[in-house]
Amino acid sequence: MKNEIQTLLAQAVASLQANQILPADISPDIQITRTKDASHGDFASNLAMMLAKPVGKNPRVVAQSLIDALPASAHVRKVEIAGPGFINFYLNTGSTLSVIDTIIKQGDRFGLSTVGAGKRVQVEFVSANPTGPLHVGHGRGAAYGATVADLLAAVGFNVHREYYVNDAGRQMDILATSVWLRYLELCDVKFTFPSNGYRGEYVVDISRSLLTSHGRKLVRSSDEIMKDIPADEPAGGDKEEHIDALIERCKKLLGADDYLTVFDLGLNLILDDIRDDLAGFGVTYDEWYSERSLAKRGMTQKAIERLRAAGYLYELDGAQWFRSTQFGDEKDRVVIRDNGQSTYFASDIAYHMDKMERGFDRVVDIWGADHHGYIPRVKAALTALGDDAGKLDVLLVQFAVLYRNGAKVQMSTRSGSFVTLRELREEVGNDAARFFYVMRKCEQHMDFDLDLAKSQSNDNPMYYIQYAHARICSVMRQLGEKQIQHDAAMGAANLDKLTESHESALITRLGTYPEIVEKAALGEDPHLLCHYLRELANDLHTYYNAHQFITDDATLRNARLTLILATRQVLKNGLKLLGVSAPESM
Repeated sequence: MKNEIQTLLAQAVASLQANQILPADISPDIQITRTKDASHGDFASNLAMMLAKPVGKNPRVVAQSLIDALPASAHVRKVEIAGPGFINFYLNTGSTLSVIDTIIKQGDRFGLSTVGAGKRVQVEFVSANPTGPLHVGHGRGAAYGATVADLLAAVGFNVHREYYVNDAGRQMDILATSVWLRYLELCDVKFTFPSNGYRGEYVVDISRSLLTSHGRKLVRSSDEIMKDIPADEPAGGDKEEHIDALIERCKKLLGADDYLTVFDLGLNLILDDIRDDLAGFGVTYDEWYSERSLAKRGMTQKAIERLRAAGYLYELDGAQWFRSTQFGDEKDRVVIRDNGQSTYFASDIAYHMDKMERGFDRVVDIWGADHHGYIPRVKAALTALGDDAGKLDVLLVQFAVLYRNGAKVQMSTRSGSFVTLRELREEVGNDAARFFYVMRKCEQHMDFDLDLAKSQSNDNPMYYIQYAHARICSVMRQLGEKQIQHDAAMGAANLDKLTESHESALITRLGTYPEIVEKAALGEDPHLLCHYLRELANDLHTYYNAHQFITDDATLRNARLTLILATRQVLKNGLKLLGVSAPESM
């Protein structure tokens, strides 16, 4: 109905323009909102107040002109002017009730739209370094990214889901060196493991696989490894210098081929685990994009040359710098180090250049909140390359802090003492994890209460919503036990019997579902859908507690059953968009 009223007003504007009452060169953005007070009608528009200034007339005068020009509509009972110039629309009862029939007929398709018009959108999310299992922080990005992608697809965008695999760079070298050192420990080589190495048990597991597949072929002596290596931090040295020296020693002692063997083993085993973990979480991708492929295809060099040709590179102290300060960044950035190696930022420039070359109408990057400072430099690079940085939308996801029994769960990624996404899923279940991760705005701090997520109580919003769906299924089972059939035709023909306040509230809420889906998608705000489903569940539970559904009056019974079946469908549709199941019993 919102679109119907918007169309009526657009036609009224066109009519007034044709009659030279309104200027022909204005094209107002017609806003329609649902009223909060039923006495003010069903929908309201501030169009008259928006037009008043450009036409130089009192808003109420403009409002009356618009009302006079409105085409007749079978859905609208009356239209009134309110306050300074709001136009309030009152719908016919039949038009309000029609949403029930629409839901029943459209089923799983109810709430979908074509507002995206098939525009191509790339959503890149998680993209965690494959240096270890996914932890609970990655889980929030996964749930949020997957839900945003599904919402965009639901409103008609052509969505491409992508994981950027950081399979190059220093962190991967630290992982490979850590795997090799743990392998040496398994072979009884004695040394002190670096404080800045990866310490999780998963590294030892990878090292065992290395030992199984290569035996003692890759063993080197402690003296060979540690000779002239700078001291580690516990011994008064610098942990960064220490690990970097060990990386170079590892590469030298193993040689290029054997080092690549160790590197790829760690990468592939962890990446396989990440793929499996995300798939188990209901998160899938259209593409896993390799960072190493950028260099292999010459994309990084291409990006550097484009920046150089545009005059945005300069040399200082042997390094190549990008003049990002010319585009609002706080300082210039190195893209080629003094040793000739490209930086991670150079790869990121090339990756985003490639996104633009692939022809996406819009690019959505979902990053951790600690990447806030990275946004201006990436946008600066796109602008310098001549691309439209406005196509890039970066959403920052705050880390999730776990609480168990009221106490914060301590975590440290490098030490390996963190809660993995898989462990969280096993403890609270996929449904609770997916729901709790997205029920707040992504940039808001999140305290994840493990005990609440597992509880079967009305305080648990996910349980409360799922229970509403299961409750309706229970009513339908009771119907069968009483050997009564739901007469859908009778129900549809007698919806006018749904006159109770609880029924009116439920019907109104059902009618807002498509608007909520569209708003959540276009604003990249899945939490709006969570809140909507919570309110819809509350309407259902309140209705359930106040009225009997299986009554002796067949016409009223079938009308009420049709209403709750429509409610069940919307609950199911909304939960599906959130990646949450809709159980039939609880």
